Amino acid sequence: MKVSESVFSNNHVVLVTGGGTGIGYDIAKAFDAAGARVVIAGRRLDVIEAAAARISKRVRPFILDLAKVEEMESWLRMVAEEVGPVRTLVNNAGIHQKEESLTVDVHDFDSVMQINLQGAFALSQAVATLLIEGGLSGDIQFISSMAALVGIPRVAAYTAAKSAIAGLARQLAVEWGDKGIRVNTIAPGFIRTKMSSKAFDTDPERKRKVLERTALKRLGDPAEVAALSVFLGSPEASFITGAHIPVDGGFNIGF
Repeated sequence: MKVSESVFSNNHVVLVTGGGTGIGYDIAKAFDAAGARVVIAGRRLDVIEAAAARISKRVRPFILDLAKVEEMESWLRMVAEEVGPVRTLVNNAGIHQKEESLTVDVHDFDSVMQINLQGAFALSQAVATLLIEGGLSGDIQFISSMAALVGIPRVAAYTAAKSAIAGLARQLAVEWGDKGIRVNTIAPGFIRTKMSSKAFDTDPERKRKVLERTALKRLGDPAEVAALSVFLGSPEASFITGAHIPVDGGFNIGF
């Protein structure tokens, strides 16, 4: 999809959690380029302020702690007063943990589930509540992972959360479809970010295995994930809901 400034009106507010870095940053940048009014939310003010400044003067940064699920609705009402009602939510924020399944601490496991799954659900629930209250249509996106499609060692909590997100999105799509709210999931594969580049640079054998299994024989670019996100939020995707779409270069079908 070629991003055009005419895709969204200036009063179409898009909220991207974890939009200060990585894939979330590129998603925020792409929605801004498409004419939407973008809100970046995250826990570190310096990071989201710097990201907003790099994208454009229209982008607004707001502090948000997804662990404080009881504050989601009041936080969204504050955003609506300052910017406008959120019409597109991109649940991108999340935390990661690498640990063997036999030794992972149950409290650490719970922390990953709380942020990646419970926090995203609470925010989605609050967005849907305000959309329905205002008589507005909208769309909600969850950024899942190829970990929801294939087994990856040492990421039990992350895999559990991302797999649950895929099921949750289908459920919400069914429940909220007649209210004009679409819900979809994007599952990125190995995408070249600063974090992944550093990991691959220090482990060339792992990179070789990844590329060998990937049909397109390369890593993805964050902009390729962002392009799908913008499409799903646009009028062109008005009949798409409940979908779980990999952006992985064919990794999950590889052998």
